[in-house]
Amino acid sequence: MSLPAREKFQIGWICALPVDVAAAIEMLDANFGILDEQDSRDTNSYTLGRIGKHYVAIAGLGQSGTTSATAVVINMMRTFSPSLRVGLMVGIASGIPSLVRDIRLGDIIVSYPEGTCGGVLQYDMGKIVEEGKLMRTGSLNAPPRSLITAVANMRAAALTDDPRFPEYMEKALQRNERTRQNFGRPDSSADRLFQMHYEHPETAPTCDGCLTDWEEHRNRREAADPHVHYGIVASGNAEMRHGGTREQLRKETGAICYDMEAAGVMMDFPCIVVRGICDYADSHKNEKWQGFAALAAASYAKELLSYVPAGPVSQEKLVIEMYHK
Repeated sequence: MSLPAREKFQIGWICALPVDVAAAIEMLDANFGILDEQDSRDTNSYTLGRIGKHYVAIAGLGQSGTTSATAVVINMMRTFSPSLRVGLMVGIASGIPSLVRDIRLGDIIVSYPEGTCGGVLQYDMGKIVEEGKLMRTGSLNAPPRSLITAVANMRAAALTDDPRFPEYMEKALQRNERTRQNFGRPDSSADRLFQMHYEHPETAPTCDGCLTDWEEHRNRREAADPHVHYGIVASGNAEMRHGGTREQLRKETGAICYDMEAAGVMMDFPCIVVRGICDYADSHKNEKWQGFAALAAASYAKELLSYVPAGPVSQEKLVIEMYHK
């Protein structure tokens, strides 16, 4: 399969972890392979492909953190400067559940503007004021208009029609046994949300011995398909493994998800963030849900692109122009 002209690749799809990259590649309608010629200063590795009518460049960070994310974005802008216009940040992250938001493992979080927040906030950016409190300063870029419109149209369609992303997930899982092993849905019994003050025993390798008496009571869901939640993604450089801190962040910001990369992307590359929930940002973290959560996020992103006409994307500003403003 011949590689299309680089000018066709207007969408950057950024992932943090190898499992995110693998899930993204599963969503390609056409895979053009690895880009082997790029800016000499660019250390990224790109998989190029097509989803529907859109040509996308997929890049992985290699390591977590906003600094790593910023470096990947700058490199991508150099290599795809003649064409790159909008971005997707897709992969796994931590959910921030509450009585208002019944967020569970495998669910999907989509960054969406609320109030004065464009959908992503850097929770650890600000200045220390009275009593040691952090007053957040500055703001991140708003998402591209074409992607916000696509999200709104996808949300409206979901009110009357079944979403297509579960079909994309099922198709990927039917590909072969290895895909099913790496991306299959764990049993619902592996989704355990503990009360925020119940810490995981330091010496225990798994949660098998964690007491059920400390689990939050949640009603059983009838359907196994992931639910989609729209709202604020909080982003910072430190990994979160503490239920009390997670709850404090929720109360202060209204965030429904926590990650370590989105702020580093949004600073220079306005995009929509799509996250599959693989843990609850507490001490009970494990990797059981990572594959399924990554596949859920990638499948949603694929459906989202079907709501994005090619014309409006071409009318967005080039990312390199915004970077040099």
